[in-house]
Amino acid sequence: MVIDFLRKNWLFFLPYAFLLLLFGLLQLIYSQEQLMQWVNTRNSPVADALFPYITYLGDGIFFAAVCLLLVFLNRRIGLMAFASFALSTLISEFLKKVVFKGSPRPLKYFEHSSFQYHLIEGLDIFSYNSFPSGHTITAFALFGLMAFLDENKNRGWIWLLLGVLAGYSRVYLFQHFVEDVFVGSLVGTISSVIIFQLMYGWATKANNSGDE
Repeated sequence: MVIDFLRKNWLFFLPYAFLLLLFGLLQLIYSQEQLMQWVNTRNSPVADALFPYITYLGDGIFFAAVCLLLVFLNRRIGLMAFASFALSTLISEFLKKVVFKGSPRPLKYFEHSSFQYHLIEGLDIFSYNSFPSGHTITAFALFGLMAFLDENKNRGWIWLLLGVLAGYSRVYLFQHFVEDVFVGSLVGTISSVIIFQLMYGWATKANNSGDE
């Protein structure tokens, strides 16, 4: 069953596995400080204008809005989305506020550094509870689930791309380190996989019986 699930969603999982391998290797070769500096120095006016909005793809309010829309379209699919939202949010809050409470974000880490970092004017930058990235957890929980639900499996990489953009935005905006986003993507994806495996049969049965 799991193998069939992975096979059906290979256009999500294969490129995602490649990205995990790539960024896993980069984190073995370079420090989090070096990776952050590399991203931060490659800024542009266009990116500065876009990423503050792209980052909302990982906002909890956005996920909740999608869940409500799905409830109107199909009640049980919507409830499954809410379950993914709840699970990923609970894990995120537990890790950020309990296990890794107070972990410094880039702004705090580079506070007394000679590195002249780039910040977007007017953007609120936080200082603590960096690990893992909550926005990335939310984005991958949402877009992972959407990829699994999408009957057109050729779009799997598009859903992945949306999650990646949300995750990258967190580093670009100087809100998180690469490791925060890396682990956040894993937590979000695993959350959506668990909920999908537990609830999709129930949702499908509802569809077949006409109970929407």
